[in-house]
Amino acid sequence: MPSLATCRRADLAAQIAAQRAAIERFEAALWQNGFKVALLESYQSAWRRLEALIAAGGEDKRHRFVIVIPVADSPLHLQDCLESLLDLCRAYAYGGQTDGRWTKVSVLLADDSSELVNIEKNRAIAASFERQGLGIHYFGLDEQTALLDRLGALDLGAIVGCHPRTAFGHKGQAMMRNIAYLKLAEMFGSSMEPRLYYTLDADQEFKVKVATESGGQEVLAVNFLYRLDEIFTASDAQVLTGKVVGDPPVSPAVMAGNFLEDVIGFLQEMAAADPNGDYRQPVAAASEDAAYHDMADLFGFKQAADAHRYRCPLDGAPGNAACFAAFSQRLHSFFHGEHPTRITWFEYESTLAGTRPARTVYTGNYVFRPEALRWFIPYAPLRLRMSGPTMGRLLKAEMGQHFVSANLPMLHKRALGGTGQSEFRPGVVTERNRIDLCGEFERQFHGDVMLFSMQRLTELGYPERLPEVAVAAEILDAVQAKMREKYRVKQAAILDSLVLLETLLADPAQWWNQDATLLVARTHFQDFAANLARNFGADSPCYARIDAPGNWASWRARQLAAILSLPADRKIWEAALQALAA
Repeated sequence: MPSLATCRRADLAAQIAAQRAAIERFEAALWQNGFKVALLESYQSAWRRLEALIAAGGEDKRHRFVIVIPVADSPLHLQDCLESLLDLCRAYAYGGQTDGRWTKVSVLLADDSSELVNIEKNRAIAASFERQGLGIHYFGLDEQTALLDRLGALDLGAIVGCHPRTAFGHKGQAMMRNIAYLKLAEMFGSSMEPRLYYTLDADQEFKVKVATESGGQEVLAVNFLYRLDEIFTASDAQVLTGKVVGDPPVSPAVMAGNFLEDVIGFLQEMAAADPNGDYRQPVAAASEDAAYHDMADLFGFKQAADAHRYRCPLDGAPGNAACFAAFSQRLHSFFHGEHPTRITWFEYESTLAGTRPARTVYTGNYVFRPEALRWFIPYAPLRLRMSGPTMGRLLKAEMGQHFVSANLPMLHKRALGGTGQSEFRPGVVTERNRIDLCGEFERQFHGDVMLFSMQRLTELGYPERLPEVAVAAEILDAVQAKMREKYRVKQAAILDSLVLLETLLADPAQWWNQDATLLVARTHFQDFAANLARNFGADSPCYARIDAPGNWASWRARQLAAILSLPADRKIWEAALQALAA
């Protein structure tokens, strides 16, 4: 006869199984035929009930999460990011609490700030969330340099860069992440405890953006930690990447063409409308993959055929003139990474069913096992955009089915609501209404070259088989020529569209030029057109920079050296991990 303890364990296991089944049914109802916000609180409560049952069962062997957050002079974004993590813990209670602290969640906050005032703010934010039960290790500049000093016998320059100790901030997300990964090796060594490292950007939140008839809502509707534990428990995945919803993960340098078409479409619609009439809101529609990207075809996605309409956020039934003014206020944010007309929405899909092989890493949202620390972010000192997709091509070649993606996107917010600007964005220089994107534009162009060169190199067996120098150089040259032609075609299309935009804005017959109350709104549109022309027009200094004598020769040499040194860099990295784990 089974003992009373055995019967109790069996009964508890049955209750846990029943609760999990109930949650799956609840989840299906939550998303069926559109998101039902009225069910959300009860849905979260069902998860907390499950956690209470798991806790009653004794030892919880699920994964602990160490959440790695690099931050550079962005305390407001950091506050919102950590607030969303704490809200996630409270709503779903993954792992429960011990003595008021969340047992299975901690944060490694890697500060890459350069302004003392922001460093102090970040420290204060970390301390505040510590008091609220989040375990946070603040990894500041002094601790970063001390860690690298302990590895002084190893030449890590090709992985973490070489930076003056008196100005150690603003190393960039890739180098900062690599240094943070070294810290993980030091902190946890050879511990066998089930653990996952989860790295994200400070301008992201543990929410999703859902489309509704009345506009978008940002909701805490995904139990990220439970679902990730479920995937890594049920599979032999080594690295998992999510995506983002909300603002796009790409640069304005590769969104200007389609956003310009959307602005022109808006003005043409306004020209045919009564300024006092009600604005015709767009119908909520499913997201199109990479609809924000001017060259989506390069990534295997279909180009969006039509202009996307703007959803006016004003309450009630706003008028056309009011929405004209509202849209004008969002134009400036485009240069800081927003895309007001092509927002990415969350679309529900069962997490396990939606887990599939991946080819791109979203460096602001990916998770890996401790043994996958051996894959640092390659070529980080080049500071190229597209470092995640480039890394993803390598992981796909080397890991195959152990590198996966899942439908676990985080909410991405490039700009602050009050200012419409990002707190800190390298490569974007703002002076009053004048915006210079040339630094980011250059990093984007050469990042595209590296990405699509990597695609060709991995097809030849790289990095397992190192190509001949002449072969790698030939690939870089061919891809650079192809990308430059792609950029030329896109610039020509922008030039044609700019003529139409400027004609529409200047037409004295249009009602927005006859209403004195719209003066500020007209100025916003004119500034937008001027900034587009400045950065992407016929006399663009951004295009002039990548075409300048010696520009490609310099980038080619640096990229070639980085490609050929990767096997040696990996040996140095392995030595560093071993030294820190000892």
